[in-house]
Amino acid sequence: MTQSSDPWETHAGWWQDGFTEGADPEYVEQILPLTLEWLAGYDTIIDIGTGEGQSARALQAQGSNVIGLDPTRAQVVAAMQRAGGPTYGIAAAEALPIRSESADAVLACLVFEHIPDCVPAISEVARVLRPGGRFVFFLNHPLLQCPGSGWIIDHILDEEYWRIGPYLVVDTVMEELSPGVKLPFVHRPLSGYVNAMSDAGLQLHRMLEPAPPQGFIDKAPEYQDAATIPRLLVLVAQKQ
Repeated sequence: MTQSSDPWETHAGWWQDGFTEGADPEYVEQILPLTLEWLAGYDTIIDIGTGEGQSARALQAQGSNVIGLDPTRAQVVAAMQRAGGPTYGIAAAEALPIRSESADAVLACLVFEHIPDCVPAISEVARVLRPGGRFVFFLNHPLLQCPGSGWIIDHILDEEYWRIGPYLVVDTVMEELSPGVKLPFVHRPLSGYVNAMSDAGLQLHRMLEPAPPQGFIDKAPEYQDAATIPRLLVLVAQKQ
């Protein structure tokens, strides 16, 4: 059997095993609770980049009607097998098969930093949202997770600090997340996202920078000294 040339298809199982069904404390303790909090009470929700559907299932269980969309066939197949109520389909963020102004809310969780050009995708979010609809947007923090950033222990100066990489440079890298698992990441400044949202008529309502959850720190104790440095950025916007 020939291996797919699409790294997302190739490594779908790695994602499912390591980040779903309670395997990842950041999802369990932080991402899913924030998703449920900021989307509580919304009826029709589009989950862009749904993966195997864990956020979609949680929102459906909370009472929403969820449509989960992902361009990776292996993820959508797993989502359908795990069921839980949402409707699933294969689609890219730049071309959503959704009627204009038909969604009460849109979720995009750790998706847009993998899209080469985020502007068409953000425009699609605005198109499918009803006026007053909510957009909940999770990102790896663009300032603190840009290429070359990380916790530095300087034994010569006896200092420990978080180094910030070339933040203003838009850059695409194939990041090795695990042995043999390389996936594309696009770094762009926060202004690139916020300005694209503003241009599309999405007004920023809240910006959250949650500290890493305790379960993540327990799993990776080297992060204990960096516990005040957020890994996530959450933007909550409303369609004007």
